[in-house]
Order: sequence, then C-alpha cells, then structure tokens
Amino acid sequence: MNSMKILVTGATGFIGSHAAERLSDLGHKVIGVDNFSDYYDLELKQMNANSIKKKGVEVVNLDLRDHNLADALPLDIDYIFHFAAQPGISTTSTFEEYLTNNFIATKYLIDYAQACKNLKMFVNIGTSSIYGLEATFTENVAPKPASFYGVTKLAAEQLVLQKSREEVFNACSLRLYSVIGPRERPEKMYTKLIACGLKNEPFTLYDGSDKHLRSFTYVGDIVDGIVSVIGKEQVVNGEVINLGTELEHTTQEGIETVEKVLGKSIKIKVIEKRAGDQFRTKANIDKARKLLNYNPQTTLLESVEHQVNWYKANF
Repeated sequence: MNSMKILVTGATGFIGSHAAERLSDLGHKVIGVDNFSDYYDLELKQMNANSIKKKGVEVVNLDLRDHNLADALPLDIDYIFHFAAQPGISTTSTFEEYLTNNFIATKYLIDYAQACKNLKMFVNIGTSSIYGLEATFTENVAPKPASFYGVTKLAAEQLVLQKSREEVFNACSLRLYSVIGPRERPEKMYTKLIACGLKNEPFTLYDGSDKHLRSFTYVGDIVDGIVSVIGKEQVVNGEVINLGTELEHTTQEGIETVEKVLGKSIKIKVIEKRAGDQFRTKANIDKARKLLNYNPQTTLLESVEHQVNWYKANF
C-alpha cells in the first residue's frame, strides 16, 4: 500500500487515537486534529495525544468550528477520517453543543475537503444511535434517532454523503456499535465499572438498563474495519456501512465480566432511567463482510481484560 497523507479529526479521543496510531503503523503520514474540549478530563486527552505522538502522529490543536481550516491545515491530504463529535447521550450537553460540534463542524470540514485536490475519500464516522432506540437493522432501514446526538450525527452523515451524490468527492459513512477497550472515556460503562471496582465505589446503573442488549465491540476490531476502506474507494463510495460485532450481551453480563476479570464484586446503585438510551444494539454486518471482508474476533472477556490492564497501568 502506498504511503498517504491522512487527516484524522478527534484524534486524541478514544477511537480516533487508536485509528491514528494504526494508520501511522501502516506507514502513512498522519495529521491528527483535536480541539481538546473539556467534555471530560483534559489530562486523558493529553495522555492519548502523547501516545499517538510517540507513533509519529502530528497533533494540531484546532476547533473545526473555526471557518478557516484551509489556512490552518495542509491541502495535500489524500484521506480524511472524521471522528470529531460531541459524543454520546449526555444530560450535561446542550443542543447547541451537539449542533455545532456534530453538524456545523462537519460542514466546515467538508468545505476544507473540497480544497484538497488529491482527496481520495472522506470517511465519516457515524454511530448506531442514528438508528434510534433499537439498532439491529441493515443500512437501508429508515433511521429513527431518539436523541440530539443521534439526530445531529445523522444530519452530519447526510452532509458528507451529499458530496458523494454530487460527485464532488468520494465519501462513505461507518456506523459504529458500542465500542469498548483501552482509552474508553471515563463516563462510559466499562471504564466506570473498572474504576468503581478498584476503588470500592458504587456503580450507578440506570433503572432497567441491566437488561439492555449491546454489541460490545473491541476497539481494535473497529479500527480493522475503519482502515480497511483504504484502497476500496470505488467499492464504498456513497455507502453507509455498519461496523461492530454480531454477538449480543446484556449490560448485566458486562458487569459480571468486569467482576470476573477484577476478581471482586461491584456495588450497584440504581438511578432513574435516562431518555434516548438504546434498548438494543446488534450490528448487522453482512454488508461490511461483503465489501470490506470484515470479521471482528475479540471476545467480551478479552476486551475487558485489555481494558483492565490499560486502566491499571495508567491510573
């Protein structure tokens, strides 16, 4: 594979940092962009930034909502992987934060992409939240997002795919399912479970969510799928593709897996359920298997073991 110049947005985040590292390991010149938002502890972002810099990734502190991206970033980019977003379903995030970070920022990134004359592909990173309260479907089902996050991510996805339809540039969108593993954000389930178990603190569980079903997918398996689009520009252009595991586990099984790896039980504190939380996510990956030869292999137990080892090494 020829070495390419690749821009990764959200490069110091959970999944973006893993993708940036992998792309650098594959021999590409990677420029990572992040606005180092204080949505969670900036020390963690800095830790991720330091890790990817050691792998040769250049990290640029830049907010995509600044209009003049073409003045701040190189224009000889071959590939864009767009991870940057206001993440997750959060009661502390405002609609304006979802709107500007997920939709407006994507529009400005598209404007920049149009100035990149070598661009082979714009890869938008979508989410299973686009489907709505149940995410078990093929990519051609009409989305029914049930949160500001899902709605703005769907809108951003359509902005990107519009450019493919207009034949301005090649683009695709990858919808990711319940990604877990090292560097998972501190408010996410497994990092919180591990922290609570090690510190003997109660884990807060939304009422009824112990029965929710999830395609918990190891971040390494997700990145396998993401980087496999390179060289398949004509095959994936204009496509939406699900990435995740077909295996389903309840939240309760997730809790028990962490307890097994830690060798101790975790105290649970049940709190009021939150709006917009998905009841079930099961990745239908027939399309990814066909187009990308995608085949996630990591078990839930292996994923949790990797994450526990990372947590213990860093905290």
